[in-house]
Amino acid sequence: QVRLVESGGGLVQPGGSLRVSCLVSGTDFSAVTMGWYRQAPGKLRDFVADISGNSMITTYRDPVKGRFTISRDNAKNTVYLQMNNLKPEDTGVYYCNIRRNTQPWGQGTQVTVSS
Repeated sequence: QVRLVESGGGLVQPGGSLRVSCLVSGTDFSAVTMGWYRQAPGKLRDFVADISGNSMITTYRDPVKGRFTISRDNAKNTVYLQMNNLKPEDTGVYYCNIRRNTQPWGQGTQVTVSS
């Protein structure tokens, strides 16, 4: 059974930075594309970014291009999302999951961007 454990969220001022992490177990981690998603208050969960198993291919939703960087460490079964120049509209609960093979969601990690 796949388990997803997100961490690293917090409260940050606009323009600040934060890195969130997701520890994955129960799958051949290096063989799967991993994605980050965000659920803003009162809205549906949306795709943010993904990364291929070998880290060669990354994609980003337009609003985060140039500000967010997704990466992974296959030795640690962990995927990261580095978020720079954060904006209030980045606020939400951040989740990770396997792309195109969605597993039961983890608890997510709350990111709040506010002054």
